[in-house]
Amino acid sequence: MIQKDYLQDISEIKSLMNKSTRFLSLSGLAGILAGIYAIIGALIAYYLIDHSNKNYVVLGGTVFKYIILDLLLVALLSGVTAIFLSIRKAKKNKESLWNATSKRLLINFLIPMITGGVYILIKIFSHHYGHTGALMLIFYGLALVNASKYTIGNVKYLGFTEILLGLICAIFPGYVFWFWIIGFGLMHIIYGSLIYLKHDR
Repeated sequence: MIQKDYLQDISEIKSLMNKSTRFLSLSGLAGILAGIYAIIGALIAYYLIDHSNKNYVVLGGTVFKYIILDLLLVALLSGVTAIFLSIRKAKKNKESLWNATSKRLLINFLIPMITGGVYILIKIFSHHYGHTGALMLIFYGLALVNASKYTIGNVKYLGFTEILLGLICAIFPGYVFWFWIIGFGLMHIIYGSLIYLKHDR
């Protein structure tokens, strides 16, 4: 009986420590929707390029501006969806969404993302945009791995997958569209589904 009480106490302490050091309100549904947004965005970009007069993007041209807008909308929709569903999950679990752990998570995620974003913009405006798709995957993967210690541990495996896809994409830049579909689309849907089945339900 005493041993049973000890095990229960240890389990409760472990649960409290886990809640205090990890952000557990990430929604699997947000990952699924982010993947769907990414696939739709990629298909729109493909359509814009395929139907442009010269079948390639001119920096500062109309098609280029539409593609940038397309990317921004995908990022905005994904971010808004993740925040909304995380708020809903936090309320359901009677947890605080904005706390010291979520702040550390956001900072650790944004440092590689902002660094990568600035670097990619520098490459684009220097007319060296052949590997921008690969760089997006790599820096996004690094951001996930960097932030994974403050949230569900499985996030780091998604990060490693994105990095690997980015490196392979750098070797085969002609298939960037498909790597984008797999990395930002399919991987998000698979990861989101696993999180939803394991944690959300």
